[in-house]
Amino acid sequence: MTAQDHQHVRPWRMIERRKSRKIRVGNVEVGGDAPITVQSMTNTVTADAAATIDQIRQLEEAGADIVRVSCPDEESTAAFKTIAKAAKVPLVADIHFHYKRGIEAAQAGAACLRINPGNIGSAARVKEVVQAARDHGCSMRIGVNAGSLERELLERYGEPCPEAMVESALNHAKILQDHDFHEFKISVKASDPFLTVAAYQQLAEAIDCPLHLGVTEAGPLRAGTIKSSIGLGSMLWAGIGDTIRVSLAADPVEEIKVGFDILKSLGLRHRGVNIIACPSCARQGFNVIKTVETLEERLAHISTPMSLSIIGCVVNGPGEALFTDIGFTGGGKGAGMVYRAGKPDHKMDNDKMVEHIVELVEAKAAELEAAKAENLQAAE
Repeated sequence: MTAQDHQHVRPWRMIERRKSRKIRVGNVEVGGDAPITVQSMTNTVTADAAATIDQIRQLEEAGADIVRVSCPDEESTAAFKTIAKAAKVPLVADIHFHYKRGIEAAQAGAACLRINPGNIGSAARVKEVVQAARDHGCSMRIGVNAGSLERELLERYGEPCPEAMVESALNHAKILQDHDFHEFKISVKASDPFLTVAAYQQLAEAIDCPLHLGVTEAGPLRAGTIKSSIGLGSMLWAGIGDTIRVSLAADPVEEIKVGFDILKSLGLRHRGVNIIACPSCARQGFNVIKTVETLEERLAHISTPMSLSIIGCVVNGPGEALFTDIGFTGGGKGAGMVYRAGKPDHKMDNDKMVEHIVELVEAKAAELEAAKAENLQAAE
């Protein structure tokens, strides 16, 4: 631990990120000291540009930093140009096997190509794709999956294992490095979080490029969220990871929400209202669960980072409110205490608390945004 860590008020909360080189995905930096980015992938038919643009817009509103779009055929890359022009965030074109789709996507405005150089044909074809990426300012992601490892590696290792996945990744990386192309990041994903974490741990030691984290094919919303939180959370806690994608069999917007919640829980990114709430018990002075569900929905539009505590009684309520921007603690007799900046401020009837808290949070968000704008203007 460094001297600076010892001076930190809570050194046990410090996460020292792995030092990686920095690349760009469009106007978004990935790696180095850049914030850990959150991304998702569209599941519309890419050739249907209108539907794909609509889903990208939803992902942007949820806070996505980067969005990936699959380009399996020529119709998809033809539509990609229209899609890329409409998108406000950089797009990654997902390419498999056919090198021409990579060239077409680069020409159509992709900010990054998700590709495995060893799977797209001869050295001459790889060279063409690398040149297209270089000509159009594209970075690349080498994406290794346990479910699609090269046959030679499976025969040699017997099964998907961390060593096989890392060897595959480094082999693909060498192809790009041999072409003097270094604007790439790597992922080594598996549906098994144990295998995923072990592979990333080895890869983090073997190369200095940015790492794209994910537990692939994690499953439905609840189970997939838990599995992803375990896998991604343990890696991020160890300082590994520069961009993340939560892979859920659910609405892609949910992937962005879960991704930010994972980062928020580790103090690595802050977006929106972080609600701290008790599970409720017989001591609760109001219906905590229903109140929190309503507030989560009513405050979903707030992107300003801030904290809100909703606690049913005075056992832990005042203590939790000490560390939140706004708090409400149940106190019985149909009313509770509202806290601001950790201090008791005024009482509020339970039946009016939701509307009141929404107003307070919106006002606080406006205040924080105004201060942020003022600071930016002063810095300029």
